[in-house]
Amino acid sequence: MRRKAISVFLALMLGSPVFAQLSIEECYSKAQANYPLIRQYGLIEKTKEYNLQNAARGYLPQITVSAQATYQSDVTKLPFNAADLGLSGIEIPTVSQDQYKATLDVNQTIWDGGAIRSQRQTLRAEADVEQKNLDVSLYAVNERVNQVYFGILLADAQIRQNQLLQKELERNCHQVETYIDNGVANQSDLDAIRVELLKAKQSEVQLRHTRNAYLTMLGQLIGEKIDEGEELQKPEVLLPLSMDNNRPELALYDAQIRHLEAQQNRITAGLMPRLGLFVTGGYGKPGLNMLENSFKAYYLAGVKLTWNIGGFYTQRNDREKIRTNIRSVETQRDAFLFNTELEVTQRNAIIGKYREQLKYDDEIIRLQRSVREASEVKMANGTLSGTELTRDIHAEQAAVLDKIFHEMQLLSEIYNLKYAINEL
Repeated sequence: MRRKAISVFLALMLGSPVFAQLSIEECYSKAQANYPLIRQYGLIEKTKEYNLQNAARGYLPQITVSAQATYQSDVTKLPFNAADLGLSGIEIPTVSQDQYKATLDVNQTIWDGGAIRSQRQTLRAEADVEQKNLDVSLYAVNERVNQVYFGILLADAQIRQNQLLQKELERNCHQVETYIDNGVANQSDLDAIRVELLKAKQSEVQLRHTRNAYLTMLGQLIGEKIDEGEELQKPEVLLPLSMDNNRPELALYDAQIRHLEAQQNRITAGLMPRLGLFVTGGYGKPGLNMLENSFKAYYLAGVKLTWNIGGFYTQRNDREKIRTNIRSVETQRDAFLFNTELEVTQRNAIIGKYREQLKYDDEIIRLQRSVREASEVKMANGTLSGTELTRDIHAEQAAVLDKIFHEMQLLSEIYNLKYAINEL
């Protein structure tokens, strides 16, 4: 019993594929992970953090160190002589024409009218725009995956059908050889079928080269080497669950509008007064006492209110310019939605066309097979040439290839529709 169980287990293991087939969903995720721009996400996040930290340091005390040495052509003097006033013996000091000063200024913001807060808000909105723009670029990779992936599936189906055609032609070759021996066919009939067999083999070579080229492209997209013998998983023919538009472009437009609205807040903050504390410590000649011509240390401390009202002159135009930019983004979003709706309508029409065509494919194939089988009977009876038989074989082959093409195009268009509304 145990030996039988082991035998069943080995049979299952040997009958099962060693590697799971590569699916289109795996290709989406691998292609995006492999795309060079994916590293940009981390760079955007780091840049945002650095900018936010720099902006927050605006609340720290601002320190300025300065020093200067000057020589003046003239200095302040009293407009009278002490002797003229009867003050003999009194010397009124004067300041030297060479003067020196070194200062340390410390300014601490108490209230900035919301300037730093609005700056940080703008920086976050700007980083969000960059990330959403990157989302759009990465999402476009899915469309390239669709094109390559379904190109491989179509080539696979065509190769399989080509191999069936070759078997069919080989079977007919053997039959015609028998007919020649029986005197009901001649060598030209056999040559006509052999020519078609060679053309079929030639077509297989071309199809395999096309498939290998697509495989190389897919491998470059996902960052992996794909073996020539690897089969891709054929997706299910399922329409999107809803037609809601979830494209990343819409999130980008919203982020751009938020960024512009954040700039409105910066304009408001720029109209507010600033309140702060200041301390200045210095050492120079002269000090604060201008009549004392010697090096002295000194300091100043106080509260300072500044209000730049120049922003009121331009704030109306600045706000209107931002509102114009917002309307421009809204127009771009409306145009994108309109174009996407047109694309969805077009995709649905194409899907409907291929579904209608598929309804007739099986019956056309059945009838062409019947015609081909009848031609084989005529060939066996010596009433049909090899050239006429290959014509009917090709007609059946064309009908089968039409069905393969319609199936693959239907599947491809469904995934193009899913791409159009971001339901991949």
